[in-house]
Amino acid sequence: MNALQWLNLTRHGESTGNVANGIALAAGAEETGVTERDADVPLSETGRAQAAALGRWLAALPEDERPTMVVTSPYLRALDTARIALAQTSYAAPQRPDGLTPRIDERLRDREQGILEGLTPTGVRRRVPAEAERLRRLGKFYYRPPGGESWTDLALRLRSFYRDLEAAAPGGRVLVVAHDAIVVMTRYLVEELTEREVLDIERAPVGNTSLSRWHDDGGGLRAVCYNDSSHLTSAGSATG
Repeated sequence: MNALQWLNLTRHGESTGNVANGIALAAGAEETGVTERDADVPLSETGRAQAAALGRWLAALPEDERPTMVVTSPYLRALDTARIALAQTSYAAPQRPDGLTPRIDERLRDREQGILEGLTPTGVRRRVPAEAERLRRLGKFYYRPPGGESWTDLALRLRSFYRDLEAAAPGGRVLVVAHDAIVVMTRYLVEELTEREVLDIERAPVGNTSLSRWHDDGGGLRAVCYNDSSHLTSAGSATG
């Protein structure tokens, strides 16, 4: 990925699904309690505040670092994060004639869980023990739940996405709004990591609206920061 000047990734703001999942884990429940389909899970009030804080960070960027393109997952929590953030800026607000309209790309959607969707780790062990054993044996990187995706499946669709992005925005400064797995696997691709390296990184949760940035100063994309939440001075943060 050498055709971009700046690549900025952020995870969506805290969602109601993040909140429900945290409650379910704390209670030892088998199900997360999320009733919407994954694509329709909305932001929580904290998530909306986080998106606004992200927007204030965007507003304060130097002119030569401001995004020239914004691409987002089609899932509601990511799309609303992008819209709320851009509305905080004077140069990119979507309502401006010269503002940025987020482009939707389904290759940025969250990892599909298949038959495991809606289950906590406790639920997986109790309800589909054969899959829990297969996950243990294969490892997280290559394990694909029935009807779902492995981490390597994410890598395949992201390789396609970034090839198209380079062609569409040569020398561009891009903001991608997506999900924690997308952030992690983008780092895997950009920094050419191994399975062991990326899984070590993945152990630390990607914070809601945290920033991961890469810059090309003439020698290819180089990491500037990863999972940085320092711009969230007053908004809360969540994991999961």
